[in-house]
Amino acid sequence: MSSPSNPKRPRPDGRAPLRAEWDPINSTTATSGEHRTRPPRERVYAKEGRVGRLLRTYGWRAYAVPVLAVLTVVALVLTFSGDTLRTTETADTSPEGQLSRNPTPGKTIVGAPSKTVPGPVPPAGVLPEGGPFTEKGQGIWHVVPGATPRIGKQSEAKQQLFTYMVAVEDGVDMGALGGDQPFATMIDRTLADPRSWIHDPAVAFQRIDRGTPSFTISLTSPMTTRSACGYTIQLESSCYNGELGRVIINLARWVRGATAFEGDLTAYRQYAINHEVGHAIGYPQHVPCPAQGALAPIMMQQSFGVKNRDIFDLDKSDGFGNDLACRPNAWVAPVLK
Repeated sequence: MSSPSNPKRPRPDGRAPLRAEWDPINSTTATSGEHRTRPPRERVYAKEGRVGRLLRTYGWRAYAVPVLAVLTVVALVLTFSGDTLRTTETADTSPEGQLSRNPTPGKTIVGAPSKTVPGPVPPAGVLPEGGPFTEKGQGIWHVVPGATPRIGKQSEAKQQLFTYMVAVEDGVDMGALGGDQPFATMIDRTLADPRSWIHDPAVAFQRIDRGTPSFTISLTSPMTTRSACGYTIQLESSCYNGELGRVIINLARWVRGATAFEGDLTAYRQYAINHEVGHAIGYPQHVPCPAQGALAPIMMQQSFGVKNRDIFDLDKSDGFGNDLACRPNAWVAPVLK
């Protein structure tokens, strides 16, 4: 199992144009009958000195140059400090993080724990107690009928459309879940939410039930999930299997959720959909918690916890080797601008 853009540098606050009026010669009008005299040019220079000559030559521009120099320094300071502030803000409000999307996802398995660096299983990654579920299905899936309009913010010419099907593994008892349709409805509503991946104007989704989709979101029993995603680290996980063209949603997690979500199954299911679909649309990397108490990035492995240290113990990935802890989060862009 298991996120887009460089932030614009802030400009200095707008200010009124600089204005200065300077007349180096006394312009007071002579009273009637008075004759105003001016000393010879050489004598004016002698009295004014270097500063006076500068002001006489350049007028108001002599004031403007040092003022503009100071403003330039202030602007540079604001620019560099602004990048730091925006990095923190982006990590909190855009949990996909500073990832670049690969528009042509690969054919590998993405999202399951590492197969090469197993570690101790953190308590946060253990499947919570809860309702029953089918342990092993038949290893084949049936498509759930249904289609949706194209969902996205931008004109079709500027978007990449991802079509998807919804499927359920044969042999899975869906009685306690209300049948196949509630699973499909949850997927449709999640991907159509503006906080999901369509917050990116370049992404669009459409559900189909005929033809060849970009990927199929498949509710799958735990044993079949282990075959599709791997089980080197013995935790229930979901994944994107590019070879199968399937987003594998682990039935055990769908029924019981994850410890970090504290029993909120709706939020966990929304997270699972957004996270695994993120892999399917080209975000293979996992993202660590960026700051203490921040919302977890959607591409963080929240099924195993929202503390970097817990995930680092499973997979020695860069950025996880610290004690930062986030809050659980189901959305790509939980705070819409």
